[in-house]
Amino acid sequence: MYALILAGGEGSRLGRGEKALVTVGGTPMIRRVADAFLQAGCDVVAVLSRKTPYTCNWCRAQGISYYRAMGEGYIEDIVETVQALELTSPLFTCGTDLPLLASDTVKVLMERYAECHRDALSTWVPRTLAEEYGYLPPCTEVISGVEACPVGINILRGDLITTPQEEERVLFEDPRLACNVNTREALEKVERVLNPISRLS
Repeated sequence: MYALILAGGEGSRLGRGEKALVTVGGTPMIRRVADAFLQAGCDVVAVLSRKTPYTCNWCRAQGISYYRAMGEGYIEDIVETVQALELTSPLFTCGTDLPLLASDTVKVLMERYAECHRDALSTWVPRTLAEEYGYLPPCTEVISGVEACPVGINILRGDLITTPQEEERVLFEDPRLACNVNTREALEKVERVLNPISRLS
């Protein structure tokens, strides 16, 4: 299964240059996310834009496949990439702001998708857990009786990329998925999760 990693944004809210290259635990976030998908057996393609020339250079140096989209928007870049690469099978989409994503979660999502018999799958965490780790959710929905917010990991059918897709919504109570780094506060909290010494101080 392909995994499109959306890495074409400037990261203006974070204010540390191109967001994909911001380090967490000394490792660029795009490296962490890419490794999670690679270790789960996915083919990774970074979706870049003219706003991310350094990320482009990094991908080239690291041997990570990439596609340079027009940078018209998150959804628009996904559609453009899927059509340009002629991807017709189910595929992952994910941003670079989930540096604690692990391959075991990716594998669980693939299994849930295979079992649900729906076109698409979206991933959610409880709103209270997200806010605990500094993630300010753009929207919320009630999933399995819990107020939840989207994580940003999805599976979509490539052949239906321009049409609405019926989705399975999966709720995870996993702090790793709540660590969504879009602000400096969230970045500091993720660093504390990774560093037990600072967490105890």
